[in-house]
Amino acid sequence: MTSQSIVVIDDDVITLELIVVALEQQLGAHVHSFTHSKLARAFLLKQSDASVSLVVSDQMMPDYDGIALLNLCRRQGMQVPFLLLTADATRATVLKARQSGANQFMVKPFKVENLLDNVRKLLAS
Repeated sequence: MTSQSIVVIDDDVITLELIVVALEQQLGAHVHSFTHSKLARAFLLKQSDASVSLVVSDQMMPDYDGIALLNLCRRQGMQVPFLLLTADATRATVLKARQSGANQFMVKPFKVENLLDNVRKLLAS
């Protein structure tokens, strides 16, 4: 797989590190990681489909949740695949994520191999 540019946002440092290491080591991806959604938002405002291959974001975070970041990307015209992670997989959250344009939804805790499988599918589409 060619090097992809992936943005990963999660306020949980351990989860973030787990995802970053897996993406870099298993897929050879170039990862931009953020523990603060405000910094991730500022970064995403400067990006496009040409500069980012995929966004992986936690849903529940201080300041901006994952759906807010997804909506920001879509308002900017970015159609980059968006994978939303959450420990709160309520029907309402899943529906809101789908309506906002999330391509994939994963419930925490997740297996790293399942995450990698979903990432591979999203990057291939």
